[in-house]
Amino acid sequence: MEFIIIAIIAVILSVILGILFGYNLKKVKKITENKELDEKIKKYPNNIEICKSFLKKLNNEKVKVEENSDNEASLYIAVTNKILIANISNTYTRIQTIAHECLHSVQNRKILMFNFIFSNIYILYYITICVLAIFKILPNKLVFLSIYLLLSLVYYMVRIYLENDAMINAKYLAKEYMEEIKISSKEEINKIVKKFGKINDIGIRCVNYKFFLNIIVKLLIFLGICIVR
Repeated sequence: MEFIIIAIIAVILSVILGILFGYNLKKVKKITENKELDEKIKKYPNNIEICKSFLKKLNNEKVKVEENSDNEASLYIAVTNKILIANISNTYTRIQTIAHECLHSVQNRKILMFNFIFSNIYILYYITICVLAIFKILPNKLVFLSIYLLLSLVYYMVRIYLENDAMINAKYLAKEYMEEIKISSKEEINKIVKKFGKINDIGIRCVNYKFFLNIIVKLLIFLGICIVR
């Protein structure tokens, strides 16, 4: 019975927070679509050159940079100190996206490595308790559930810090770059940066909620296993 109550509360909280945070990925996607700005950004150097310019500006030129059109999302891999740029050449958001990943590369190294190691431990722990619960060999499920929730809090805190820090500062780094390279007029830059701001306003809320929702989904799966088994 206690697992059902926890599940109901988790669903209710998820719905409430989803409404409060305005979780709407379609809205974010719509904001990122702007053919006029896409054309203006095409005048800028290719993604790898932009990335290297950012890294030079951040005094972190040791980072490896690769572009892969098969990747759905750009990312910075802390363990290999590498930035992978996705297929974003045709969108005006590419400058801010690349700035975002470059900013990840200069974040606190200890936190980055902790995030990598802890995330893997966190996932491994979750899989383990689910498997043990399925085979009915998990003693005192509430204790292991409590541990999962504590680990989730740490996971959420670290991930949100890293993502919010990069998202908030990416706009300013992108603006500085555009002003220095002087390809666009001041008016065009302000227009582009204003769009970046709108994306971040919704994007930060959506990312924060998405991480929370991922934790809740895992929680509901585990609770479902406990209820059935």
